Amino acid sequence: MPRKSAVLSLADENAAVGGVGAVDRALSLLNAFSASLPQPDLTELAQHTRLHKSTVLRLMASLEHAHLVQRQADGRYALGPGIARLHQVYASSFSLASVVMPILRQLAAATQESAALHVRQGDQRLCLQRVDSPRPVRDHTRVGDLLPLNRGAGGRILSAYAGGTEDIHARIRREQVVVLVGDRLPELAGIAAPAFGAGGEFVGSITLTMPAERFDAAYQAPVKLAARALTEALGGAYPAPEPSA
Repeated sequence: MPRKSAVLSLADENAAVGGVGAVDRALSLLNAFSASLPQPDLTELAQHTRLHKSTVLRLMASLEHAHLVQRQADGRYALGPGIARLHQVYASSFSLASVVMPILRQLAAATQESAALHVRQGDQRLCLQRVDSPRPVRDHTRVGDLLPLNRGAGGRILSAYAGGTEDIHARIRREQVVVLVGDRLPELAGIAAPAFGAGGEFVGSITLTMPAERFDAAYQAPVKLAARALTEALGGAYPAPEPSA
């Protein structure tokens, strides 16, 4: 009987509660494919997943049978046509609002302040989705409103991830959050964090706004969690923070 490895695989470390171990391991192999590693070989797959090569071969045979991967002539693996079919189904049924709004509602409920997703539109930013604070005193930005890129927490995030070169932009890319009081309007405070998509592309800014007198720096924690939740829901992964100069 083969001796069990002392090193846990990635799948075993992150096993689904109530799930099937073999499925977890097969999915960890699919997750090994990336823009930087589009056609891994057997060794690279084993290293990425911490699975034995013999296990990788068996699992890849099942994935190949399901057309989720295909083995190339040189022994490397590529994603198969089954992935393209699933993506077509996903794209036809995907609604950004259905992904964003539950996250914004949760953020607004946790903080009792207004939560929004801002995206860039030309040289301005667009309030694409929003959940208002339940409190009567709040800012009254609406979905569809255009706001400046060079002021306000959401604008600063969008500028930073569009290659902004100011000190505040570098700080945002290091800290992956911005906390500002009175930057757009003296009466308002804002906290914002970036969200990313499946290809690692910057999507937009999760932004929490409140009257300046209700500002609470502790709200940056739920804002960052919301931005990461949206990134995960979009199939993305957070990049490493930009190192200090």
